[in-house]
Amino acid sequence: MPYDEIVRDSIIKRFELVFELLWKLIKKLAAEENLECYSPKSCFKIAYQMKLIEDEEIFLDMLECRNLTVHTYDEYDAERVYQFVRDKGIFAFKKVIQKIEEKIK
Repeated sequence: MPYDEIVRDSIIKRFELVFELLWKLIKKLAAEENLECYSPKSCFKIAYQMKLIEDEEIFLDMLECRNLTVHTYDEYDAERVYQFVRDKGIFAFKKVIQKIEEKIK
């Protein structure tokens, strides 16, 4: 698929949505194990403890990218977030989703 700003911006928006759903799902899973987290950062730390994520740093980078898209938005940041999602984010999301599916079965 050829690269263009519409595709990039759509990917960034989808990233934001998936990110929000993921940390809130982790919050619910943690609560089921009597663990508390109230922010994406604390939930990703707990997800790491619960072995739902293997690389906590990727999710902290993800949080930084999400904060960029929410608080400051310019071409440089958009490109940076797009590159992260394309190169690391999608793979990390897939891995954590697989772990969550295994856990809830």
